[in-house]
Amino acid sequence: MNDRKVYLDGHIDVPADRRAAVDAALPVHIALTRAEPGCLKFEVTACGTVEGRLLVSEIFTDQAAFDAHQARTKSSDWFQVTAGIPRDYTIRVEGDIPPR
Repeated sequence: MNDRKVYLDGHIDVPADRRAAVDAALPVHIALTRAEPGCLKFEVTACGTVEGRLLVSEIFTDQAAFDAHQARTKSSDWFQVTAGIPRDYTIRVEGDIPPR
């Protein structure tokens, strides 16, 4: 069994014409994610230097909890509202050696 924490860090760049819809959907997405079993941290904050960029930081207790989050998200309003918006995420598992 893999009980190592899973970390996701990165950003989503929301185009100006979709920011209102994304901003409206974000509080529910955050609340639902934070309520998921195995969610240790879920933060989405506006970037102070890039307009429309949301910084994302997640920690889940293990791969199963992270996978469950991904599955739930794919059937959520958030997934529909953010469909096609560019994301740049790095996912790593606790104890993995980072690339050089």
